[in-house]
Amino acid sequence: MNNRRNFIKNLGALGLLLGTSKLDLSAQTKHTKSTKITKPIVLSTWRFGIEANAEAWKVLGKNGTALDAVEKGVQLVEADPNERSVGYGGRPDRDGKVTLDACIMDDQANIGSVAGLEHIKHPISVARKVMEDTPHVMLVGNGALQFALEKGFKKENLLTDISEKEWKEWLKDTNYQMPINIENHDTIGMIALDAHGNLSGACTTSGMAYKMHGRVGDSPIIGAGLYVDNEIGAATATGHGEEVIRVAGSHLVVELMRQGYSPENACKEAVHRIIKLTESRNKDLSAIQVGFIAINKQGEYGSFCIHPGFNFAVHDQSGNRLIDGKSITK
Repeated sequence: MNNRRNFIKNLGALGLLLGTSKLDLSAQTKHTKSTKITKPIVLSTWRFGIEANAEAWKVLGKNGTALDAVEKGVQLVEADPNERSVGYGGRPDRDGKVTLDACIMDDQANIGSVAGLEHIKHPISVARKVMEDTPHVMLVGNGALQFALEKGFKKENLLTDISEKEWKEWLKDTNYQMPINIENHDTIGMIALDAHGNLSGACTTSGMAYKMHGRVGDSPIIGAGLYVDNEIGAATATGHGEEVIRVAGSHLVVELMRQGYSPENACKEAVHRIIKLTESRNKDLSAIQVGFIAINKQGEYGSFCIHPGFNFAVHDQSGNRLIDGKSITK
């Protein structure tokens, strides 16, 4: 808890800095840098992306599809009970229920999504089944669970002892009020460009810790938590989902790349839009935590964030690298 308080304190300081300084997005910053094409390549959010990317590379390294790679990559995090913001072991909502959100998108603009899904360890794979086996885009709640069971997914208890203990302590400390800025924001979003030159992406999370039951963030929403345009590039988001939804963040990033922004500057402009809207509504910027990562069709990549401590993982033919988001925000 002390580490979390320090994180929030640091967040407030950086938020004030970003809130008072306008970002320079002049014409020259829009120009896409000319660099060597790198493919295949996979990016994902946060430190656990190192291991997730390595999983995805098992597919990409054998000339597999970006779609198969991103699904396999995020599955690793979904199944890890020590990662308490994604899948099994994720922190529950205020009623003690672990509810999961996920979406997936391929190079043909095929999309699938689930929201408020309980008892299924791999919501990303259910989302893919929605994409491939139904005429729909999104299934939610009990309907999503029923569909998953019909497709052979196993019903499991996703609430681990550690997460349950933390939740019960939270109930005592907060008098059953939803916390302000005590979001566990470590959604995993993964985007990849395969050897065939095609893009795909996946995004999966257990959402905001101790959220109201039924709350859905940006992660299962195509265009907010994830967007892929095989002509241009792909982007995914992490952080405060309500703010990402407000600007249709990942779609915005891709459209900016279409206009000629580099991946990094496209992410920067999306963050700037969120800052501007937050200030215009007289809201506290220090309560906002948002980051984007993006990749374009040429294999160039970048990120930008509001909050400190953000990093993302890259895996290409030179191996795994973890890039500190703080260095990009300067």
